[in-house]
Amino acid sequence: MSSFVERYFSSPDASERYGRLQFDEPLAKHNSWKIGGPADLLVEPETVEQVAAVLALANTEEIPLVVIGQGTNLLFDDAGVRGIVLKIGAAMGTIVIDGQRIVAGAGAWVPQLARLSMRAGLTGLEHTIGIPGTVGGLVMMNGGSQRKGIGENVVRVTVVEADGSIRQLSREDCAFSYRHSALQGSGCVVVEAELECPQADVAEVRQNMLDDLRTRRQKFPRKMPNCGSVFLSTAEMHASVGPPGKIIEEAGLKGVQIGKAQVSPQHANFIVNLGGACSADVLRLIAEVRKTVYQRIGFELKCEVRYVSPKGKLMPAHLKAEQENPSATNNAPN
Repeated sequence: MSSFVERYFSSPDASERYGRLQFDEPLAKHNSWKIGGPADLLVEPETVEQVAAVLALANTEEIPLVVIGQGTNLLFDDAGVRGIVLKIGAAMGTIVIDGQRIVAGAGAWVPQLARLSMRAGLTGLEHTIGIPGTVGGLVMMNGGSQRKGIGENVVRVTVVEADGSIRQLSREDCAFSYRHSALQGSGCVVVEAELECPQADVAEVRQNMLDDLRTRRQKFPRKMPNCGSVFLSTAEMHASVGPPGKIIEEAGLKGVQIGKAQVSPQHANFIVNLGGACSADVLRLIAEVRKTVYQRIGFELKCEVRYVSPKGKLMPAHLKAEQENPSATNNAPN
């Protein structure tokens, strides 16, 4: 047992103060890639106060801390995390709709948020119906699809700062841009979001969602563990060389496999776990894809997915892939 676990989380009242506690918990059970070793401690809080208590302790005692929702955009190392993994889940997933306003807990399941907004006759969240994640992560990265982002509907966001203080931020404070916000890298944790959506015809909104889901079923691999899109797509990229999936496919990389990780034969911007893949397999495959694409068209692909180190540090996965596979990246810029 880690010293911080024994010191702060072994008392009878620790669960009441911090939330549900799981020791040496395999992280492969807590992300959509099904990859990752054990965390010294995984905490699932039920209240904002418990989130604040965990953050304040980690900050004061300098304990490595990683915050996750459903882990749909993360690659955990096979060594796991020597620290705390704070999982904001269903216990903090309440959704309340009042007129055109929606207040959603950070642990709310995004497709459920989209469905409830549709049933209430609200529009604006159709593009989120197929996103397998939680509201906190969606807000943090201004996630969405069809070139849209959740930030367009945000009114305010409640966050817990690294020192445990609770703040409310406006949409302007969050500085949303494409797949980015000022929340990223700030050390804060999103615990609630208030959204505003215009009124619309329920049948029309429902049909738009069904169309989106149908497209996703046809385009994306759904049966094999994956993290969603691996490489970042931008408007500039589309204009100059096209979307990542098209670029990777044209480079002949569909179906390429390293270990138990494979570029999906169905969509080339997805890397699937064939069963038993490790983080090293994925990183080597990312490095190989980037090298091949760069040699072919001179374009540097960057990762949307984040690698999580055993010390709890996050970085774009392509940077870790470069570190681990220098021979595969000699021809690509840093």
